[in-house]
Amino acid sequence: MAYLEISNACVHFPVRNTWGTTGELVRAVDGVSLSVEKGRILGLVGESGCGKSTLTRSIMQLQPLTAGSISLDGVNLTALSPAQVRRRRLDFQMVFQDPYASLNPRFSIFSTLLEALTRRAPLPRAEREQAVAELMQRVGLSPEHMYKYPHEFSGGQRQRIAIARAIAPRPALLLADEPVSALDVSIQSQILNLLSELTRDMGLTMIFISHDLSVVHYMADDIAVMRRGKIVEYGTADAVFHRPQAEYTRTLLAAIPKL
Repeated sequence: MAYLEISNACVHFPVRNTWGTTGELVRAVDGVSLSVEKGRILGLVGESGCGKSTLTRSIMQLQPLTAGSISLDGVNLTALSPAQVRRRRLDFQMVFQDPYASLNPRFSIFSTLLEALTRRAPLPRAEREQAVAELMQRVGLSPEHMYKYPHEFSGGQRQRIAIARAIAPRPALLLADEPVSALDVSIQSQILNLLSELTRDMGLTMIFISHDLSVVHYMADDIAVMRRGKIVEYGTADAVFHRPQAEYTRTLLAAIPKL
């Protein structure tokens, strides 16, 4: 069995108007089945509104499924109670798209990272600064800035902080939802390289979400192409990029700027 198994996952939302629901449904995720082997990176690609982020939120158990199931390491997450999900969530963490919105502006970086570091077990007071310093160094940040606040950092630095927070509980699965789309082009490759390095060094399994097929090809071992809530193509990164089978995948490839 694969480490992550998504079986016939559906997320449907009722269409509403001024007078209430219309009886129609928005099929944001519509019968998606995927598996991800341990230690591999799955790239999930598709245009905005295709259902990528909704599926990711469902994996994180932030969005309930209408139907289907999601299992992690043999455990059906969709059958767990809220308390069980909170405990299990230490094993799967997420890096969100917007580094400006994903950090609490009232918490110093020390407080943010310490909270993440102590979710599995408390740290002795004497070891806390050193633990936060080592975590910051791991993502390429200077520990001397640990008592600063998010607004004092650039977008790229904030995303490094968000990545540090995500890896602090030592998860096995990392979900990265468009993690570089809000950053300057000059910074994007640095964040991509950091994610690749951490995935390799920590033995992480990753789902990397993007609308940019060239970025996904750079990052992923396997690629799933999503359109209108469904998976229209799945295969190894090289096969999807160089020998696409679906017309929609060929359209995405044709849209990549040529230098």
